[in-house]
Amino acid sequence: MTEKALSFGLLLFPNVTQLDLTGPYEVLARVPGARVHLLWKTLDPVRSDTGLTILPTVTLAEAPPLDLILVPGGGGINALLTDEEVLDFLEERASSTRYLAGICTGSLVLGAAGLLDGKRAGTHWASRDFLSAFGATPVAERVVVDGTLFTGGGVTAGIDVALRIVGELIDETAAKLVQLSIEYDPQPPFDAGSPERAGERETADLLARMRPMLEARAAAVAAGANALQRRRSGRAG
Repeated sequence: MTEKALSFGLLLFPNVTQLDLTGPYEVLARVPGARVHLLWKTLDPVRSDTGLTILPTVTLAEAPPLDLILVPGGGGINALLTDEEVLDFLEERASSTRYLAGICTGSLVLGAAGLLDGKRAGTHWASRDFLSAFGATPVAERVVVDGTLFTGGGVTAGIDVALRIVGELIDETAAKLVQLSIEYDPQPPFDAGSPERAGERETADLLARMRPMLEARAAAVAAGANALQRRRSGRAG
């Protein structure tokens, strides 16, 4: 009997960081027979935070059963932290989806949906402390696995997360074949991909540039955490 084809759903939203989305997409789309869906509220073109326009393939309302739901990050996640339509979708689908994944700050969206309570989770290093607002334990690792939850660091870590997911869903050989097919063999020209490696001066310079974004993120996380508590209190009442 032929096994059911795997079905992956990747959330697409305005101001997404495209590599958070397209890195995992490239990995998952190479799984033999798999179907990869780009999910959003409408089928209208969606603009990334650097101007790349991407087309959703199915609406949230019409999404098929999924083996994986993956949420990428980007500046657009601030609005999602209090977006009831998106958060309700994630919360409702979580119980029937085999795996959940958050790439970069997409992990915060899973948190706002109430899906990180008591979980170990990762995200971009500059937003890692925000995870605790949603009941998660922040972990400084490139890929963090807690049961059926996969989260990862910033942007490029999405490829690593997706390869780990393929290894879990199928096997290590399948993941290795995908890795080989995309020649994923990182040898960066500079050893500056983390605060620890970049050093204090470069990290401080970047944080200074990021300050307005991080202040806006802090306000959005606080609003998202408060909204989550209100939803839970309403259900309890």
